[in-house]
Amino acid sequence: MKKMRVYELAQKAGIPANDLVLFLRRRGVNVKNHMSVIDEETIASILGIKTKKKSEEVKTEKTEVIAETKEEKAVETKEKVITPEKTEKVEVEEEPEEVQTKTVEEEIPVELGPIVYEPAVEEKEKPTKEEDEILIQEKKKLIEEEERQKKLLRPKKKKRRREEEEEEERPEVIILPEGATVGEFAEAIKKSSSEVIKHLIDLGFFITITQPIDPDAAKIIAEEYGLTVEFKSEVIDLITPDLSEDDNKYAEEPRPPVVTVMGHVDHGKTTLLDTIRKTNVAASEHGGITQHIGAYTVNHNGKIITFIDTPGHEAFTKMRARGAQVTDIAVLVVAADDGVMPQTIEAIDHAKAANVPIIVAINKIDKPEANPDLVKTQLAERGLIPEEWGGDTIFVPVSAKMGTNIEELLEMILLVAEMKELKARKKGKATGTVIESRLEKGKGPIATLLVKKGELKVGDSIVCGTAYAKIRAMFDDKGNKINVAFPSMPVEILGLSEVPEAGTEFYVVEDEKTARKIAEERALKMRVAETMRRKMVSLEDLFEKAKEGEIETLNIVVKADTQGSLEAVKKALLDIKVEEVKINIIHAAVGGITEADVMLAAASNAIVIGFNVRPDSKAKEAAQSEKVDVRTYRVIYDLIDQVKAALAGMLKPEYVEEELGQAEIRAVFRVPRVGNVAGCYVTQGRITRNAKVRLVRHGVIVYEGQISSLKRFKEDVSEVKQGFECGIALDGYQDIKEGDIIEAYQIVEKLREIQ
Repeated sequence: MKKMRVYELAQKAGIPANDLVLFLRRRGVNVKNHMSVIDEETIASILGIKTKKKSEEVKTEKTEVIAETKEEKAVETKEKVITPEKTEKVEVEEEPEEVQTKTVEEEIPVELGPIVYEPAVEEKEKPTKEEDEILIQEKKKLIEEEERQKKLLRPKKKKRRREEEEEEERPEVIILPEGATVGEFAEAIKKSSSEVIKHLIDLGFFITITQPIDPDAAKIIAEEYGLTVEFKSEVIDLITPDLSEDDNKYAEEPRPPVVTVMGHVDHGKTTLLDTIRKTNVAASEHGGITQHIGAYTVNHNGKIITFIDTPGHEAFTKMRARGAQVTDIAVLVVAADDGVMPQTIEAIDHAKAANVPIIVAINKIDKPEANPDLVKTQLAERGLIPEEWGGDTIFVPVSAKMGTNIEELLEMILLVAEMKELKARKKGKATGTVIESRLEKGKGPIATLLVKKGELKVGDSIVCGTAYAKIRAMFDDKGNKINVAFPSMPVEILGLSEVPEAGTEFYVVEDEKTARKIAEERALKMRVAETMRRKMVSLEDLFEKAKEGEIETLNIVVKADTQGSLEAVKKALLDIKVEEVKINIIHAAVGGITEADVMLAAASNAIVIGFNVRPDSKAKEAAQSEKVDVRTYRVIYDLIDQVKAALAGMLKPEYVEEELGQAEIRAVFRVPRVGNVAGCYVTQGRITRNAKVRLVRHGVIVYEGQISSLKRFKEDVSEVKQGFECGIALDGYQDIKEGDIIEAYQIVEKLREIQ
């Protein structure tokens, strides 16, 4: 048995520690207080555990402990009786010596529980007044000592608690959201941002404190500090809202067809739509070219048709592709006097890729040079075989200008739509596509949406890409304010957080908070994807960067009136390919040209290009003071031509050889201090004093260099023309022979052009 302190023994015996201290003192055991240590023999005697003594001695010891404890208790409590909760009697009968009695150990377990207190049978003498005072003083000392011991133990508990808190503050596994910045990572691992950035530089990542940290790099750095980092998405299954519940709940109903008008530039698409809608759309388009997507509805014999007009210029290929993806029927407009053109072929490819039926409208049949049969033949070669030729493509000859066969074209559209049995649910949460978007002063971001299914209402919360909105107002294609939009209906909405990308799908969600959460998560994922595209520096990268140092860069800031126009301008600029000059679009956005755009261009040595937008007064002042070139355009052809001219000016000049003339050596003269001089006859062109020359012998060049001397008779001359004789000395070359030919030429600097 191990040694114990007094209070531990008191707990085992079930008596107060102070009483046990008094008892031990009366038995001659040297104890100061409840913290004193007791030896094994004393412990055994008090607990009644069998030791080397005989069982009888143990019994006597036990009896003495109980009796003396009773006496002490009677003295302290002054005849106060403590009634035990449980009384355990040990009967000891007198037996003959030869009969072995049962030991206390056999009858009582090792831990006896509370010591039994019984009232004293015999009345003891009452303690004197002096004894009472001694007991009171000792009791006070014991209490003071106990309080002191508690105070000594308290700091250790605080220290232990602090260590536990530190362990809780710095767990082994750190959970971070996807897209966490360098600063957030440094704070999570309790390190300074500069220390983390230093580690990142060592790993080849040159990023700032506010940029997202690469997950792999974060894990490597965390391992160095004995930590583990996990990246988890805060928003789960919210990137694409689930509308399957509404799809199953509400039945589908017939809906109007969505028709895309496609074709080559200037083949009459907008004029055709203008005739159909009985409005003058073409007058509002600069240069007669459609610059962005528009969506319009037409009521024909009580049936609604939604038209989407896509631009025909080749720069708008992306927009035309999006038009085919949201449409049910494609109307391909081909001019009867022009035939199939490159953009016509592109339109066919987009429609086929989207698996959309095509109706061909052969326009301009009123012109004398119109040849509809040629158009049919050209399109048949592309797989669009007319019905009258045994194919399945509907051809309608029309004249958009004269209004010929417009009714027939609309009937054919409704016929094809009826055969397709177009249906969509008209109830529940709406979803659809962003057709167009722009930033308008006083209204903010505006988007044209085409509803695909469900009902879109004012007050709905929507998310489209990284933009979200609680719809404040909604207008139809004619500008009328409406409250509800149904499938195949184009509407314009207000209340967006930013300008969404054209072609993005939109969804209605429960509330604005959810919409914001989804939009932020999408933006975060885009930011993470951008970070992941950064590669660690390698020798190959360094070599490429060294090569790029020889390339001139034209930095451009692009601003446009709509998102579709912006994409078109960007594509047109990036399609200009020149080996020695690189186009770098440092910023592109929807809206007017602002002072911030000009200052960005000034800091980046860039030019500002505006398409269908103008700079405000502050932007003009900033451009003048910062010497920034701001150019605005309304027709895309002009923009492309001027940018090409600007790039051509940045090209390194091309040096070409220009032949001047030839001279035949007919005699060789030896001149003192000069050497051999060739007596020549100029056979063609002219020979000049500063020209570069080649010496050709039997068709092989034997010398290239300069003329050191050119004389006519004895006079130095600057030039000798064809049909005259002259003397020519070559610089540093003496091996000239009769019959050799001297060719004179010069290197001319020529400005290059971009094709």
